[in-house]
This record gives sequence, structure tokens and C-alpha cells, in this order.
Amino acid sequence: MLAFAPPMARTNRVAPLRARLHGFRAVWLRCSSLRAPARSVVAPCQPARKPHTRARSTEEYRLNRPHPALFIGHGNPMNTLEDNVNSRAWRDWGKRLPRPRAILVISAHWETEGIAVTAMPCPRTIHDFAGFPKRLAEFSYPAPGDPDLARRIAQLLAPEPVTLDMEWGLDHGAWSLLAHLYPNAGVPVVQLSLDRHRDAAAHFALAQRLRPLRDEGVLILGSGNIVHNLRRIDWHRHEGGFSWAERFNRRVHRLLLEQDHAGLCRLDEEDTRLSVPTPEHYLPLLYISAVRDAGEYLTPLNDHIEYGAIGMLSAWVGHMKPAP
Repeated sequence: MLAFAPPMARTNRVAPLRARLHGFRAVWLRCSSLRAPARSVVAPCQPARKPHTRARSTEEYRLNRPHPALFIGHGNPMNTLEDNVNSRAWRDWGKRLPRPRAILVISAHWETEGIAVTAMPCPRTIHDFAGFPKRLAEFSYPAPGDPDLARRIAQLLAPEPVTLDMEWGLDHGAWSLLAHLYPNAGVPVVQLSLDRHRDAAAHFALAQRLRPLRDEGVLILGSGNIVHNLRRIDWHRHEGGFSWAERFNRRVHRLLLEQDHAGLCRLDEEDTRLSVPTPEHYLPLLYISAVRDAGEYLTPLNDHIEYGAIGMLSAWVGHMKPAP
């Protein structure tokens, strides 16, 4: 069942956290309260042309199917603008990805009551932070939306009720990565929310229903951080993690390679409680693991921890082209 509905409650379950990243104070706020317009760095959004029928799209992308799926540890929003080890890696991955028909992003920064998917033709750029430089607050990623893909997602998730959301847009979990993967903002983008009432296993089961999208030319992109504890950040430790963060990171690395779904969904150990004090940054990883075929190749990427408690480990599911 799908429905157009008023905006759902979006308040994070965790009180806003303050963090000092790269010398700037950042406050994670309710994204829905930030309405300031942003300047565009590329041409303003133009609604995507009427897409082909699904049968034609599937044929068009047949040689590339299943399309790769990608989880990326997004870290500091300043990665959008900076030239560093993370942004360079993301630009390299963008050159290796086949061009998708559309992109579905599952971001840590959109939690809702129930399930929602963005369905507007031109999603706004959301700046869900404060205290960063003006040029980041003015950054715009004017990719078109894809209402047809939103309806397709609702169809795949049926009979779960899915709200076709007309209010959200693209938060920094989406655009901080897409700015490097697809800098021209020419590929339609849709975001799927995280239902805060589901546990890890329920999110994994829900995500499995999205697997057909990979055969339809859609890039499924999870954006979060496997280790994410802002309260434990050590500003003097730019590289390397606390012992508990390193252990948990190695555990997840191993479980991904072993395709141990049950292990990935188990979040009750001590290292896990420190590495994942709240689940929203970890859950997008499960969506990428869930759309991986049995025995399909997975490539761990960018495996390092910053400031003791922010894990940047990423995972590429499917074929990876050699570096250009």
C-alpha cells in the first residue's frame, strides 16, 4: 500500500550532538527545520525525462546487471569539498561504476515513523548541520528525482505501507557522496527512509525486497558509518581507532566477506554497543548486504578509522571495473 501523506515525524531519537570536525563546530539538527535555499554549483534541477518502460530499461542495462551496490562510510560533511583520501577514493569509484538509470540512497540521516520514499521531481538539497563554512552551507546538488522509481519501490515493499514523500529531499548522507561519484548531478536520485521502529533483522528482511532494482539499472547506495560514536571522538587521533572500534571494524569486515547475515544483524556485544551507540549509521550497510546475491563478490574499500571512533570502511557488491 502506498499513499501521499503529510510529512511524518522526523525528530531523531538521539538528542542533537555537538562535534568538532576539522576545526569547525557542527551541530546535527532536525533536517526538516532547515529551509534556507542553497546556491547551485551546477545547473539547477531539471525534472528527469519520462523514463522508459521497465521492460525497455531492463534490456538497456542487461549487459551490466546486476548493477553494483555500494555502502560508503561518509564521515565528515566537509569531505564534500575537501581533497583528501576519502574524496579521492569516491571519485575513483565513480569512474569505475557503470552509469545507472537512477540511484536509490539509504542514508543514516533520514529516520521516520514508518517507511517513506522521496517522490518529488526536483528534491531540495538539505543542510542538516550548522557551524560549517559558508561554502558548505551553500552547496547544492540539484539532481532530479524519479517519481516512477519511488512508486516502483513502494510496489516492491508491498504490503508494507510506504509514504510517497514530497517534503524531504537529499540530505548530506546522499549529496556528500554523490558530489564525487556523479559530480554533474545528472542521474535521478531517490531516498528511502529508515523506519526507526524496526530492528536490524527487520531492516535486512525489508531490504531484500529491493534486489530486483539491481536488474533494472538502479544503483543502491547505503550511506552511514560502521563505527560511529561522536561522544568518543579523539581530536588528536586523526588516523586509527580505539581498541573496541578496531575490533568491531574487523568483525564486520569478516562477516561481510563470509556473508554472515545473522552476525551482521547482531548488535548486542560490548564492542558493538560502543561502536554503534545508535543504529542509524550502521543500518544502511544492511541494505547493501541484503541485496547481495549468494556468493557474489564483495570488495572492502577505504578501510580505516578516523578520530578513534568514525569508521570509513566501505563495501562494493558486484563487479568492479579496473581503474581507468
